[in-house]
Amino acid sequence: MELQTNVIKPYLDQVYPTVSHGSGVYLYDVNGKAYLDGCSGAVTANIGHGVREVIQAMCDQAHKVSFTYRSQFTSEPAEQLGEKIASWTPGDLNQVFFVNSGSEANETAMKVAIQYWQEKGCKGKNKILSRWMSYHGITLGALSLSGHISRRKRFASTLEPAPVLEPPYCYRCPFNLSYPDCRLHCAEQLETVIQRIGAENIAAFIAEPIIGAAGGAVTPPPQYYNRIKEICERNDILFIADEVMTGNGRTGERFGIDHWGVIPDIMTLGKGMSAGYTPMAAAIVSDRIIEVIREGSQSIMSGHTYSANPQSAAVSLAVMNYIDEQQLLNQVNERGLYLSRGMQQLKQKHSIIGDIRGKGLLYGIEFVKNSRVGKSPFPLSEKITDQLINQAMKNGLLVYNASGAVNGQAGDAIIIAPPFVISEREIDHLLSILDETIRQLTEELIEKGVIENESCPSDI
Repeated sequence: MELQTNVIKPYLDQVYPTVSHGSGVYLYDVNGKAYLDGCSGAVTANIGHGVREVIQAMCDQAHKVSFTYRSQFTSEPAEQLGEKIASWTPGDLNQVFFVNSGSEANETAMKVAIQYWQEKGCKGKNKILSRWMSYHGITLGALSLSGHISRRKRFASTLEPAPVLEPPYCYRCPFNLSYPDCRLHCAEQLETVIQRIGAENIAAFIAEPIIGAAGGAVTPPPQYYNRIKEICERNDILFIADEVMTGNGRTGERFGIDHWGVIPDIMTLGKGMSAGYTPMAAAIVSDRIIEVIREGSQSIMSGHTYSANPQSAAVSLAVMNYIDEQQLLNQVNERGLYLSRGMQQLKQKHSIIGDIRGKGLLYGIEFVKNSRVGKSPFPLSEKITDQLINQAMKNGLLVYNASGAVNGQAGDAIIIAPPFVISEREIDHLLSILDETIRQLTEELIEKGVIENESCPSDI
């Protein structure tokens, strides 16, 4: 038991190992134990640990200048990073506002959307709509947009009622329909919501292209975002794509929304933008939105002390260059297919695996009581996800929590999202540990009577 600490940890009664160093897809604690980083930390360490090119860029910039204030100077790294991002983004998403985290990026996107309509003379358009089963950040504005019930409930009295749409959760369709016969009812619901609230009151709609922490890589069906964008455009509502988790190549495309061929009006980045080497995030805004503000107030009403920090900009630029130079997007797709095939084999083997979904190297695994007889979820009180994560860590594998998708009352899921540089041999190692972890968890659940032993005849 840890005797004394001055650091507030996520769980105050839990003892955490102390990390020593990282290399490639592995992290090592001070006792020498290796952990395969099967989730890139928080789906962040996209290019792996200890990349020399990034470390060199970090050192080079530190010898020049590490901090300038955004209202006094710009810097070459910030300008170059803005140009690099604009070369990646689709359409006219060319204007970049740098911040420090995904939460701040989504707060900035909210403010830009509302300010845009104000400067066009539409001051009533100040609501931002979002979906249930979503997560956009922990600051109050971003949390207001989040449909992550367990994270909302403690602060509900201070939050805006932004989540209004059901998620595109095909495994457990909120409307008890099936694609394609559903005719994208989950997208069509946006039209109904707009009619009820009034388009004249709505500034924007925000969505994660693939739902991350709130659902475990829930992936919408084809044409979903095409329909969402059509509805937004017809009603003069901006579409914000939250790419904090899905951006910068994680799904096998530069941005998750690229899988649907849709161009948002505002896009947010974080996490993999700096691959965990430094705090950095951004809101990317279309030229036409910035032009309206340039002709009006000429200033975005947002900002942070460390915005456009030259040290972080240099590091993030090195990360993006590394992805291009090493052609890692190709590897994400190749390794993603290999990982997906392996996980499907695990699904055939373990009846508590209900669903596997995702794209590229972003996959979710949802657990149920017995996938061979139905989709009955475990109640959150059983803490199945926590048990699995803790057992996986004991076995030397890190995976990411995505529980509570079933109305915040049930549903257990994890995210598997290793660094882009993972090899097939390392994927085999990941799958082997995951296989053993699920076997151990299943045995424990049978012993406790939480699930039945399949070898025994079940009641009919």
